Amino acid sequence: MSAYPVVHWTEGGQACSARWRSESGVPPPRHLIVADDHITADDAYGLACQGTALLWRGDFQNARQMLLALATRADRRPRKQERSSASSLPGSSAEAFHLYRQARAQRARTLSALLIPLAEDYSIPLRRAPDIRQACAEAYGPAAGPSIASLRALLGLIGAHEWRTKGIEIAAIGGRIHPHYGVFAPIRSEYVELVATAPLPSLRSLPSLAFDIGTGTGVLAAVLARRGLKRVVATDCDPRAVACACENLEALGFAEQVEVMQADLFPKGRAALVVCNPPWVPARPSSPIERGIYDPESRMLRGFLGALPAHLEPGGEGWMILSDLAEHLGLRPRSELLAAFQAAGLRVVDRTEARPKHPRASDATDPLHAARAAEMTSLWRLAVR
Repeated sequence: MSAYPVVHWTEGGQACSARWRSESGVPPPRHLIVADDHITADDAYGLACQGTALLWRGDFQNARQMLLALATRADRRPRKQERSSASSLPGSSAEAFHLYRQARAQRARTLSALLIPLAEDYSIPLRRAPDIRQACAEAYGPAAGPSIASLRALLGLIGAHEWRTKGIEIAAIGGRIHPHYGVFAPIRSEYVELVATAPLPSLRSLPSLAFDIGTGTGVLAAVLARRGLKRVVATDCDPRAVACACENLEALGFAEQVEVMQADLFPKGRAALVVCNPPWVPARPSSPIERGIYDPESRMLRGFLGALPAHLEPGGEGWMILSDLAEHLGLRPRSELLAAFQAAGLRVVDRTEARPKHPRASDATDPLHAARAAEMTSLWRLAVR
């Protein structure tokens, strides 16, 4: 039995199979046909909507054009429905949010029906195909035989490789962060700036140790190191994030100050300062990259708060960075958050806010514009009662 999913199809009268690659955990398609440049966009869209996948054997650039054509058709009606649903914000904001995600999930399923073959070395055996071998190796690891992935996923993989190569300039660390594939990128600067400017607890009488819980790219650990914390322990449960953070902190010159380890939330011991930027929206992620945004039933948030007192030095502080987008979407009221503080035996020392600067906050065509326009990101300074 194969250790990984396998997709099966018939081509030229022969039974074929290849490794199936899907970061979101979608199972291999049950129905697959071979398609090329002769298929029309309308026919391809109809097949995709019916659950039939199309393994592309034509020109690669034509496959990209086909994907754009499928997206145009997928966006026609759902976009109208999304705007109609979201127009009811904030009265039925939670329902609008779930309808929006359902529509986006359906769109993703349709667009993901266009598949691209990968050779044993991750090259694409199609005309005018780009060389994505390095991008695939970064995301998937060493090549191990031919495989198949959706074109949509491969384009995301290419984009992630470009992000990793170019990096993101972060003023608060005086350098660049290079996010790895599958690791949430710090493209929203406001939460980084909040950590960079919040007043540190008095460290003269406390051991100068900080924890960064759920470090991701390592950006907040780097901020703390640059602010003078003598030692920072950064944790993450995702091996990709651990590798990413190690690489970034080494490149920034903070490897001696910051220890990165794989752990579920907290390391052993106590710290004078504990920082955490948990996922902000209590909903189920549909792919690994969405784990940086969605936290089912606020599990990480509650786990962090519940264990925080046991990991703080006397007089220490826990800094939790959290957007209130979930409140504006009707998914988690502020009273629930305050009750979680109370249940954990924590008090609020102070709270600072920042308004998001990302483009979607001012995009009136966004189906969730009302909630995004009202959003604020807060740094909650917490201490044991």
